[in-house]
Amino acid sequence: MNKIERANRYIDLIRVKSNEALLFLSLGKDSLVLLDLIYPKFDRIVCVFMYFVKDLEHINRWIGWTKAKYPKIEFVQAPHWNLTYILRGGLYCVPNPKVKLLKLADVVKAMQLKYEVYYTFLGMKKADGMNRRLMLKGYEANGYENNGLCYPLADWTQMDILAYMRQHGLPEPVRYSLKASSGVGFNLDCMLWLKENYPQDLQRIYRVFPMSERILFEYNNKKQIAESEIEEEEE
Repeated sequence: MNKIERANRYIDLIRVKSNEALLFLSLGKDSLVLLDLIYPKFDRIVCVFMYFVKDLEHINRWIGWTKAKYPKIEFVQAPHWNLTYILRGGLYCVPNPKVKLLKLADVVKAMQLKYEVYYTFLGMKKADGMNRRLMLKGYEANGYENNGLCYPLADWTQMDILAYMRQHGLPEPVRYSLKASSGVGFNLDCMLWLKENYPQDLQRIYRVFPMSERILFEYNNKKQIAESEIEEEEE
């Protein structure tokens, strides 16, 4: 049995229990492959996208593509649980000690209650790292399902994901750098990509997190200093 067949078997084990599913959709490779796999099987699929800053144009374009390709889905958005740490700690914003710290499990529980769907699909893989490998290994005997959380891609590698995307004509999501893909965040690669490709989205981030302007400011400063040192050496 190949990995696609095995993933389908894990999905089918859930389908016999419910015709509804929640999917946490980051719009990255893994979650798009998982959506493609579960889409034909369930009558109702609620996709939850956790945003860092709402209404970024380059993200909205992906949301539009996803809704057009999978018209049956209900697409909903929620603040990313990581934001609670950012807002409370005051990372590039004024700290707010009243913010209650959340984990992914809290968002999952809230979405399950709100949309009255129990079985929740997540695109995590053992290949993502040691912690994921240990966690998912514990669920293997139960078809990678634990208390309603389902991980059909647990055994897949990045190569498997890319091969599936090629075979099924799925476009490559946004990559902010050549490193491992991750979502929008306060990292230099992401900020440089936005400045080059979607400067209006960079401004939207600055409006929510004004102090994040420091990231590119400091980068440009270091670059100027390095360039002037090279010029001095050449003279």
